[in-house]
Amino acid sequence: MNKKIVTFIACALLLVALPLFAQQFGQGWVRIMALALLYVLLALGLNIVVGYAGLLDLGYVAFYAVGAYMYALLASPHLMENFPWIAENFPGGMHTPVWAVIPLAAGLAALAGVLLGTPVLKLRGDYLAIVTLGFGEIIRVFMNNLEQPINITNGPRGLDRIDSMNFLGLDFGKKLMIGDFMVPSVTLYYYLFLILVVGSVVICHRLENSRIGRAWMAIREDEIAAKAMGINTRNMKLLAFGMGATFGGVSGSMFAAFQGFVSPESFSLMESVMIVAMVVLGGMGHLPGVILGAVMLAALPEVLRYVAGPLQQMTGGRLDASILRQLLIALAMIIIMLLRPRGLWPSSEHGKGAPVPVTPVA
Repeated sequence: MNKKIVTFIACALLLVALPLFAQQFGQGWVRIMALALLYVLLALGLNIVVGYAGLLDLGYVAFYAVGAYMYALLASPHLMENFPWIAENFPGGMHTPVWAVIPLAAGLAALAGVLLGTPVLKLRGDYLAIVTLGFGEIIRVFMNNLEQPINITNGPRGLDRIDSMNFLGLDFGKKLMIGDFMVPSVTLYYYLFLILVVGSVVICHRLENSRIGRAWMAIREDEIAAKAMGINTRNMKLLAFGMGATFGGVSGSMFAAFQGFVSPESFSLMESVMIVAMVVLGGMGHLPGVILGAVMLAALPEVLRYVAGPLQQMTGGRLDASILRQLLIALAMIIIMLLRPRGLWPSSEHGKGAPVPVTPVA
C-alpha cells in the first residue's frame, strides 16, 4: 500500500511539474498536453458507454459539440447582437463563470444523451453504431444550418470572441505572475483540465466498482442473462448514455473556452472515430488503458508534425505533410493492434476464459 501511495505522489508531482518544464521549449508543447487532457476526458466518458455497458456509440462527438456551443453562446456577444431582449437584460454580457459552466454543460449533454438513448434501446451492434453515427452527423448539420431564419449558431462561420474561463477572479486567458515567475495562460488551462481529469477518473473508478457498474458489465457480457437476473436494462442503458454524455459536454465547454472559437468543422465524424479508437486502442473498460490510448492518439498527430515536415522537405514537397501524418498514424495503429489485439493496457478480467475443470484421479 505504501508503494502505491508513493507512486501516486510521484505521478502527481510529475504532472504538476511537466508543463512548467515543457514551456521552456515553447508553449506549443504545453498546448499539446492540454488538448491531450481534453481527449482523455472524452475517452473516459465514451468508455462508460462502450467499455462498461458495451454500447457502440459512433456519435459521441455530438455531446462534445453540445457543450462547446452551449458555452460559446453564453460567453460570447453573439446572442446579444442577434436578440435585443437578451442585450437589454444583460447589458454587460453573459460572462458565465466556470462553476456554473460545468453543471450546465453536464446537464445539457446528459439530456442529449438520454434523447439519443431512448429510441435506440432495442438496437445492438452494427445497427446501434449506424444510428448513433447518424445522430452525431445530425447535430453537426444542425450547427451548420441554424443561421436562417434565426441566427443561433452563425452557421459555418462559427462563433468567435468567446470569453476565457474565469474562476474566483482568476482569468485563465491571461498570464499569472507569481513574484518574478510567469505562468502562461495555456499552462493555467492545463491545470484546469488536469483537475477535471482527476475528478473524472475518481468518478469512473467509483462507478466501475459500484452496483451500477456491475450492472453495465452484465449487460455488456449478456443482455438477456442480465435481464433474467432482474437488472432493468432499459434504465441502465439510459443511465450509461447520460453519464457518458456528461463528460463530453464538460469537455466541449472547456474546448470552447480554450480555443476562443468553435465551428461545425471541429465536430466531424473523424473526431468520433478518433475517440472510439482511443478507447479500443488503450483497452476497453480499463481506466489506465483508456487514458494511455487517449494520450497517445491525441499527442501523436501533433508530435508527428515535427516528423512530417522534414520528410516533406526531403521529397521536395511532393508529399503533403497532413496526408503523411495520417499515414504514419494509421501504420502505428495497425502495428499496435496486430501486436496487442486487446489494447495496449487491457483489463486483466476482460476476455478471461472460464476455468478448466479438473478431473479427479481415481
